[in-house]
Amino acid sequence: MKRSELIVASALLTLVTYTFVLSALASVQRSRTLSNAGKVKAVGVGVYSELACINPVTSIDWGTLEPGQKVNKTVYVKNSSNVPLTLSMTTQNWNPSNAPSYINCTWNSEGKSLDANQVTPAVLTLSVGNNITGITDFSFNIVIVGSG
Repeated sequence: MKRSELIVASALLTLVTYTFVLSALASVQRSRTLSNAGKVKAVGVGVYSELACINPVTSIDWGTLEPGQKVNKTVYVKNSSNVPLTLSMTTQNWNPSNAPSYINCTWNSEGKSLDANQVTPAVLTLSVGNNITGITDFSFNIVIVGSG
């Protein structure tokens, strides 16, 4: 190889290596591991870990989460009253208080009617935004209400 070709090849290799290293560092810097400690509060209904409604759910372990991740957890909601109820779910007591700007908890049973003693599966979904920053641990309460 001529000296000028060697210089160009060396410069090109250096540029490719530099670009690769920057890409690797950028992806590492965006990665976050989030943990959660949350409670489940049930009002007018029971919330259980299985269809037989033996083990009440008082907290949910969402596991280790990454930006952009969605995690589903199934619980079983039982109307333990003697009248039909309509289900609703809210969250409260977020810590840190800005966590709901990046993290969202929803479910697939909003407005669902349950007859007396009826049990239904409900899927809770926790979504973490791609743009989450400054949060490494968080906690919140899920409140499931049966009204009617």
